[in-house]
Amino acid sequence: MIGRPDTDEVHVSVSFTWDIAEGERLAFAWRCYYGTVKLGGPAFGSKPDGFIPGMYVRPGVTFTTRGCNNCCPWCLVPSREGRLFEISDFCAGNIIQDNNLLQANRAHVHRVFDMLKVQPRAAVFSGGLQASLVSDQFVDELRGIRVDCVFLAADSKSALKPLERAIRQLSFLGRRRIRVYTMLAYHGESLSDAEERLETVWNLGAMPFAQLYQPQDHFIEYSMDWKRLARKWSRPAAMFSSHGLPKIGGQPTFFTLDNGS
Repeated sequence: MIGRPDTDEVHVSVSFTWDIAEGERLAFAWRCYYGTVKLGGPAFGSKPDGFIPGMYVRPGVTFTTRGCNNCCPWCLVPSREGRLFEISDFCAGNIIQDNNLLQANRAHVHRVFDMLKVQPRAAVFSGGLQASLVSDQFVDELRGIRVDCVFLAADSKSALKPLERAIRQLSFLGRRRIRVYTMLAYHGESLSDAEERLETVWNLGAMPFAQLYQPQDHFIEYSMDWKRLARKWSRPAAMFSSHGLPKIGGQPTFFTLDNGS
């Protein structure tokens, strides 16, 4: 039988406001066994205060910047973390979880790549890269390391044009290594419009990662149709089984958006 961990204190970190009640329940339960139990996290407005690898997040994850200079209406990062700031003494790790790494200066990004070159595992840019900021210099740096996958974003129809350009620049990675966060159902979006946007991302040569929009202050229980759509477009096996991988001469097929898209 496994006993309780030998530790001085327990932390319960809550990311989303709709999980606060569960966080409070867990904190109360842990207090039966430990004298010091701390309850906090983004849901309580806790600000980032340094970063300890492996604490609250999986091993391998690191942050080299915090915050973001954009003010997307659906995003909580600016209100929770503020404008982007660089962490000069960032910790090593192969999973870059920065909210917007490409807003950092070139010297900082170059230091991140120097760190990634000596990691035992291939790099994962899971925080998401702003498609409009993907430059030739960044792509050249990317070619110099092992890459597991990069994540871009297409949370609105207007994001598709810069996404198209970025996917072309990153096409050497192949479809399986280019994922695109695709938020669904925001601001009254219809099911058909969401599916059309997902199909467009696929046709551009990437794999969507569908996410149903959730506001800050409450949890939306979506219909089964929305859940099925999100499930299909977040699972690579489901996408490949319904589309196959279009190729011409062994290379991905790309589609160009017209000016009305």
